[in-house]
Amino acid sequence: MTAKQNAGAAKSPAKKIKDQVFIFDTTLRDGEQAPGFSMTIDEKLTIAQQLARLNVDIIEAGFPRSSVGDFESVKRIAREVTGPVIAGLARSIDADIDACAEALAPAKRKRIHTFIGTSPQHLSMMQKSPAQALKMAVAAVVRAKKAVADVEFSTMDASRTDRAFLYDIVAGVIDAGATTVNIPDTVGYAIPGEFARLIAEIRANVPNIDRAVISVHCHNDLGLAVANSLSAVEAGARQVECAVNGIGERAGNAALEEVVMAIRTRKDYLKVDTGINTKEIYKTSRLLVAVTGVPIQPNKAVVGENAFAHESGIHQDGVLKERSTFEIMSPASIGLKKNKLVMGKHSGRHAFRKKIEELGFDLTEAALEEAFTTFKALADKKKEIFDEDLEAIVNEELGGALEPRWDLAVAQTMSGAGATPTATVTLMRDGAPHTDSATGDGPVDATFRAIERITGLSGRLVSYNIRSVTVGKDAMGEATVRVAVGEQVFAGKGVSTDVVEASAKAWLSAINKRGEGDAPRKAVAKKKKTSRAR
Repeated sequence: MTAKQNAGAAKSPAKKIKDQVFIFDTTLRDGEQAPGFSMTIDEKLTIAQQLARLNVDIIEAGFPRSSVGDFESVKRIAREVTGPVIAGLARSIDADIDACAEALAPAKRKRIHTFIGTSPQHLSMMQKSPAQALKMAVAAVVRAKKAVADVEFSTMDASRTDRAFLYDIVAGVIDAGATTVNIPDTVGYAIPGEFARLIAEIRANVPNIDRAVISVHCHNDLGLAVANSLSAVEAGARQVECAVNGIGERAGNAALEEVVMAIRTRKDYLKVDTGINTKEIYKTSRLLVAVTGVPIQPNKAVVGENAFAHESGIHQDGVLKERSTFEIMSPASIGLKKNKLVMGKHSGRHAFRKKIEELGFDLTEAALEEAFTTFKALADKKKEIFDEDLEAIVNEELGGALEPRWDLAVAQTMSGAGATPTATVTLMRDGAPHTDSATGDGPVDATFRAIERITGLSGRLVSYNIRSVTVGKDAMGEATVRVAVGEQVFAGKGVSTDVVEASAKAWLSAINKRGEGDAPRKAVAKKKKTSRAR
């Protein structure tokens, strides 16, 4: 190992205190692989920068050889995000390892994470014998070690792997130089007690295990990802791979916020801790929702809308008298601060800024000004402004902070019994207005068609959802869409007290992510209905 590699290894998470659990975030790799969660390079960078503020130990930025886009996103994150170790995923194939090393080259702290399937099911799929898989695994670690000091190896589908073979391959990759060995429950098959025994058996039967950090990566197919991760920590694992909001393949990964807050809240029992800045948890969760356009269920642990809500009279009375009677965590512990500031049309920028900060958000001056303008417009329409209204405004600003090419100025619709739904839309581009009209199956469809006529950007609506984010007749509506353009699917979100306006914003948010479209089309005297069905 070179002196430079030794210097890098000295900074590796493997060298920290024994009672710390390292948080390996895979939101941008395994999380993004889930249907509906695809992100642009700019969006991935935005999430990565927030993960750095959250103080995760390792960011798995992507799978460089899987696509040109993933390679570029890993390279950009490696160049622009400092603090956490930046990791890239690679199969046990030379070309994967080399692509990973190249993408990670700009990072000050970097890790190649390589893997191979080890269960009978995966060996059969790859048409490899255990001996061949072991040889490939060792060769991959040796090759990765030439590029970086910090190498992680994963035995994919470990929970269904023959124990003797599992011990052999773990020992082999450690001898080859792996600094972390990951034991994944790839298909969410394990039960907590069983998974804890697996970790204990690895510690007892792999003679060189003390030379590497034991990591776990649990999936949620049976709803046990967090439970399995915590049971593994009890058994000696010291790295947990997880994702914000629990996103990931199929039913998802262990939810980062749940793992971290379980460790923090029950530190008395688990006797470990993490280095996570928990006051950034809520903001990180909401940013991911804003970027992907995929909401989380209200009863989601830690970050759901109802996580700190109390409706029962007994609960309300108990919490008012002593919070700990029905709350084991405080809202402030995850960055969700409550206060008595009443926001309305007379509120100024200073009060607005303070309220936004107390809700856990950190906006640039430009973003704050845009959000304040939206807030003042809403305050003229609504009698009462709720925290959820402000969160919706800020989330829309965060989700749209990637310099969209088109902005909505006006959306007017006409519909009713016996009338053909018609929409007239004005969009702004580079300070110039562009207006056109279209008809459709309903006011929302007509609005989408008018936007397409103006922008020249068309797509197929994959999903459309509208929900109320607050209460009352003047509640804010949040529209989320997924739009297919060729083989790619883009998510968008918009909020407004007018559901048509919210829908228009969501559609624009999605198609703006597609890239530059045709030049603005000039409005024609006679409007034609497009042929695309929705």
